[in-house]
Amino acid sequence: MPAVFSVDMTTPVTDASAPAPIPSPGPEDHAGRRSTATLTRRLYDEAMRPYLGRIVLALILMGVTAAAQGATAWLMEPVVDWVFAQKSSTLLWPVALAVLATFAIKGTAEYFQSAVMSDVGLRIIADLQQRLFRHLMTLDAGFFGRISSGNLVSRFMVDINQMRNGVSNAITGMGKDTMTVVALVIVMFYQDWMLALLAFFVFPVAIYPIVRLGRRMRKVTINTQEQMGALNTVLEQSFQGIRMVKSYGLQGHEEAKVHALSEEIYRLTLKGSNTRALSSPIMETLGGAAVTVVIIYGGYRVIADTTTTGAFFSFITALLMAYQPMKNLARLNTNLQEGLAGAQRLFDLLDTRTRIVEAPQATPLQVTGGAVSFRDVRFSYEDGTEALSGVTLEIAAGQTVALVGPSGAGKTTILNMIPRFHDVSSGIIEIDGQDVRDVTLTSLRAATALVSQEVVLFDDTVRANIAFGKPGASQAEIEQAARMAAAHDFICALPEGYDTVVGQRGMKLSGGQRQRLAIARALLKNAPILLLDEATSALDTESERQVQSALETLMAGRTTLVIAHRLSTVVHADVIHVIDSGRVVESGTHDQLLALGGAYAHLYALQFAAEQSAVPEGR
Repeated sequence: MPAVFSVDMTTPVTDASAPAPIPSPGPEDHAGRRSTATLTRRLYDEAMRPYLGRIVLALILMGVTAAAQGATAWLMEPVVDWVFAQKSSTLLWPVALAVLATFAIKGTAEYFQSAVMSDVGLRIIADLQQRLFRHLMTLDAGFFGRISSGNLVSRFMVDINQMRNGVSNAITGMGKDTMTVVALVIVMFYQDWMLALLAFFVFPVAIYPIVRLGRRMRKVTINTQEQMGALNTVLEQSFQGIRMVKSYGLQGHEEAKVHALSEEIYRLTLKGSNTRALSSPIMETLGGAAVTVVIIYGGYRVIADTTTTGAFFSFITALLMAYQPMKNLARLNTNLQEGLAGAQRLFDLLDTRTRIVEAPQATPLQVTGGAVSFRDVRFSYEDGTEALSGVTLEIAAGQTVALVGPSGAGKTTILNMIPRFHDVSSGIIEIDGQDVRDVTLTSLRAATALVSQEVVLFDDTVRANIAFGKPGASQAEIEQAARMAAAHDFICALPEGYDTVVGQRGMKLSGGQRQRLAIARALLKNAPILLLDEATSALDTESERQVQSALETLMAGRTTLVIAHRLSTVVHADVIHVIDSGRVVESGTHDQLLALGGAYAHLYALQFAAEQSAVPEGR
């Protein structure tokens, strides 16, 4: 069986001619766009509903905790009136044991409620992270040019955790704290309904400022998360490009960027902390007013013998015990808005739709020979810049066709159109007479194999990186691919051979070694159409000769599209197309194009002159 090439789907292939992509409106452009009710409902439907049973169990346990709190406050009346006022030794032990039992029940219920909510919260995080990753894998290559990887990592780590904390606090607040307050209020009304009304008349005043604080908190949280995403991007770029940073002496420049972002995050985080803390003085002041009213009015009632000391102490105990859960409820909207800020950014990302979609009636691609046809293909970027201007060319089955031309001419864009990394703005691309837009993406990309000059290796072993081209490949297949790519010898010389970890992006290897591993990985896939984008550009002369020989063997009987800047590597191509400004300006064999004396002959003469001038004198 012939060796195979692998399409590397992890990194989009971009054309040097492509202008910087214009970012589409992202989640940061929609702050405040969605109402609290809409986000909460969607969060419940898409994240919490599967765990409704466990959430209900947690709420029941919260109810038990609340009942125990209320019982504790109620028990203050017999403690004061029967034990201390009447000095009844008969009731001392029963009342004391009842108090102990309420605390034990409360503690046990709180433990299990906390355990259940932790399980639900962590399960929601895992589910959403997996769902988000699956969704991102369906998006088109252009999306990853519009949003930074640091931003995406921030969505995975910061936003989802922020959402989980907000939701967990909100559920606890709506469950445990609300039920605790209700239980204690029942005790207060049972003891003295008029005193209870006086104690609570001040709290409705707090509703308006607390709602305003929640709105401000969501906006601050969204801005903070955006800046954290930007910081992640700068850190990632600085660490990955550390050699370039040092070689150009730009440490200070990078430090300044990190300093500016970290200062902005500090400012926003402090603003959020202060906003969150504003609920405390509101509740402290109102709580103090309520206690003052209770002491004055309740004191007069005890003095006038219209209520007992025990009933008053039971009332004041319930009021004081309700104080903390009421403070928590005052922070509930703020906590919820923090969580919804993360949910809003997450849902905005989940709502992003790929621009590369399969036709409703798409069928698997049937490759009979691998002929590729471009007919008046045009392609424009989002800002309207036209990258391809009516490209028409034919690649016959089994032919090797080369694309040459100046940088930025549109060569890689043409190559990207075949596996649909981009879609045509107009025109048709066919493989064996089948429009690539009418076939399934899986079958299309299985029929095409790409080797790019942009090498992507994973922080894993050499073996794993090669086997990425064919999951489940045997050691013999992996070694055969490495030999064909002139990589086996240097792999064996590594400290742990095929089990050597190559480091992030293969940084432990040289550029040529990384390229050969990428080619070996590609050689494990059996694809009838080969797309080679400067596949040997990072190799030394000897390695290039070995790899070129292997590629020539592999290309026999296959349709191959080659992009090359070194014209010496494509002189034997069946057809050479010269691309300039998104158009095919010349076509023919190497000899025909030289005889024509046009653009190709000019490019060839320039390269030949440059190579001659690079030869030292006397040789």
